[in-house]
Amino acid sequence: MEANTRKLRDWLNASRGLELEDYEALRRWSVEHVEDFWQALWERFELQSPTPHRRVLNEGAGMPGARWFEGAQVNYTGQVLRHVAPSRAAGVPAIVFRNERLHAQGRSEEISWDQLQDRSAALAARLRSLGVERGDRVAAYLPNIPQAVIGFLACASIGAVWTLCATDMGLATVRDRFRQVDPRVLIACDGSVYGGKTADRRELVASLLQELPTLQALVLVPYLEQAGGAGGPFPFDAGGWKGQVLQWDEALAGKERATPEPVPFAHPLWIVYSSGTTGLPKPIVHGHGGVMLEMLKLHAYHLNLQPSAQGEERFHWYSSSGWVMWNLAVSALLLGTTVCVYDGHPSWPAADTLWQFADQVGATFLGAGAAYYTGCMKAGVQPRKSVDVSRLRALGSTGSPLPPQAYTWGYEEVKPDLWWAVIAGGTDLASAFLGGTPELPTVAGEMQARCLGADIHAWNEQGQDVNDDVGELVCLQPMPSMPLFFWGDNDNRRYLDSYFDTYPGVWRHGDWLRITPSGSTVVYGRSDATLNRHGHRMGTSELYRVVEAVPEVLDSLVVDIEYLGRPSFMPLFVVLRPGVTLDAALEAKLRNAIRTELSPRFLPDQIVQVSEVPRTLTGKKQELPVKKLMLGRKLQEVVNKDACANAQAFDWYVAYAQSRETPA
Repeated sequence: MEANTRKLRDWLNASRGLELEDYEALRRWSVEHVEDFWQALWERFELQSPTPHRRVLNEGAGMPGARWFEGAQVNYTGQVLRHVAPSRAAGVPAIVFRNERLHAQGRSEEISWDQLQDRSAALAARLRSLGVERGDRVAAYLPNIPQAVIGFLACASIGAVWTLCATDMGLATVRDRFRQVDPRVLIACDGSVYGGKTADRRELVASLLQELPTLQALVLVPYLEQAGGAGGPFPFDAGGWKGQVLQWDEALAGKERATPEPVPFAHPLWIVYSSGTTGLPKPIVHGHGGVMLEMLKLHAYHLNLQPSAQGEERFHWYSSSGWVMWNLAVSALLLGTTVCVYDGHPSWPAADTLWQFADQVGATFLGAGAAYYTGCMKAGVQPRKSVDVSRLRALGSTGSPLPPQAYTWGYEEVKPDLWWAVIAGGTDLASAFLGGTPELPTVAGEMQARCLGADIHAWNEQGQDVNDDVGELVCLQPMPSMPLFFWGDNDNRRYLDSYFDTYPGVWRHGDWLRITPSGSTVVYGRSDATLNRHGHRMGTSELYRVVEAVPEVLDSLVVDIEYLGRPSFMPLFVVLRPGVTLDAALEAKLRNAIRTELSPRFLPDQIVQVSEVPRTLTGKKQELPVKKLMLGRKLQEVVNKDACANAQAFDWYVAYAQSRETPA
């Protein structure tokens, strides 16, 4: 299939009188002529507004403070529903869905574009009847199911602000997110099934009603029985909650329909959450217009997707609903692409379950976290021998670096002519900084290029470009999907501290990056203390809150070590009360607390008793220096002892790091 970036270049050359000869020329033009580039994309995707924008970017715009397309009015849901058109074949699916039970039965549930429009419009009208107004928050506690997509589109349609947590998150994790944004309505299910195991969430949902005082209504999705578990009534009487309760079918049963209403380009669309490295998770707010433009760009030019007027293009990216990749997967609808959704364990009951799913739903693009592919490789999965891969043209990967041997496995065991579409970005951006295009060569272990409109560099500590060497990933110019603000961050302090504390006016993303002489890129993992377990991010402070609530624990420190081409390693160090020793019973207690209060995904690889945790003079835990020690760096290179409250504590960690095999 022809690369969409080549088509864009040809169109720009013809319509703008340019002479862009290759991808790198196109990329340079996109960051050297920022307003011209984004205006061109507005026209290329035929975005519509009842009122004109005054200019693409406000004069003198920097970071933060950039204001895009002021005067324009758009709506994310309206863009999606533009693809409900007479020219599209009747019954063409917008969503193809399976969970573990449906997959075992060999069948899918399909929602056509017409049905998607009708159901989201019905729910939008119901939300309005429940008192939801423009700007109100609607929270959801749902797995990766069509009801989550419909709920999101309904909220966006009326200008409400969507926020979602996955059902593998415990009560404390969900509460710490939703409490910050004061939701008016909660959409929640009774549980989910993952790997054949039922997660009954009825008690948790009932507890949320007591924990979230602003809730006025609850919409219940009875999903557990459908997914293969045992459903039943919710225990609402236990808390005496007085809000309005509706079943999902009841919420959609009304005769009223709400059509998407235009909102300002920068009107809040959704709230996603950072991992909470230094405190409560940051509620990151993105806008309708910025997400629309960025996602259209990403899907069209860096994943090379096509609209599917006959259902011929089918996109699947395996994700939990709590990962920003859910937002990315849903956003393929903006382009008119059919989205395939799977709720369940990708390797249960068979190691090739996800490949079976891709075959049976006719996926043309399959994406997942890098850890999934390395897991398939280690398990000896051979999709080309067990399923039909003839329709599959591309594999997407993100979440952590994809090792070179995984690329080779893909060519040998999936398809020799497939395209590896490896991207890197994050929750903060709701898009990607690094990606590729089929018109560029693929080098194992590398991402093909910096994305269009993303002025990405690798910098040293002095803020200077490093050539073919590892530096901090920075972005020098604004992008439309950068956060509008953090909810509740009235003085903008958390926002500034998160991205602009190291290089004022320049976005520091927190990744180690190398840009090769050919223009390809390599990410070597996080440069901050975020935990990144198999593509799912969480901050260390969230884990500390759970671990240090155990009475025997006085202090703790955790680091997640991401090696290129090797499995990651996450040790948890604990300081215990005098006289207490870390035995099997206490370790089991700690693991159970993490499993139930946070998520099984964040169980440490090792728990180690230590005498103290190194801290700065201001009391902050020294996670990053410990992480660098374990990556083979010398102590004098990673820490300034004069800035430490207890510099001697590092002696133990140096010895521990040396006792482990570290990369050269």
